[in-house]
Amino acid sequence: MKSGFLAILLFIGVAEAQQESAFTSHVSDAPGAQKFWNTENKIDVSIFAAQLAADAITTQRGLSRGFREVNPLLRPLVKRGVAGQTAATVLSFGTGLGAVYFLHATHHHRAERITLRLILAGEGALVGHNIVLLR
Repeated sequence: MKSGFLAILLFIGVAEAQQESAFTSHVSDAPGAQKFWNTENKIDVSIFAAQLAADAITTQRGLSRGFREVNPLLRPLVKRGVAGQTAATVLSFGTGLGAVYFLHATHHHRAERITLRLILAGEGALVGHNIVLLR
């Protein structure tokens, strides 16, 4: 349990340690010149995937100890064991990444970054809560 908690703290620390890219005087002609899969998003999405994996593991451990899934939309899936938990994790990942990509595609780049960071913070809080309950 302590190693899982330390891993979560490491992921949060990495997310906070990222630096904004330096502004340059070059202005691109194309309005959508910013790439979605830049280094920042690759790191953030990797952290999100790791947090979802930690959430899946802690959720299944909690269910085996008699706890209950609090998300009513995913509750029917996570009750079905590993296969259902995998489906719930894939749906959560797709929904989160889809929302962020939609903001990117509509040229709301600041909202894209904020949304992804809020998703990371929320998922980190949920995993931390699960770890505290399992102690």
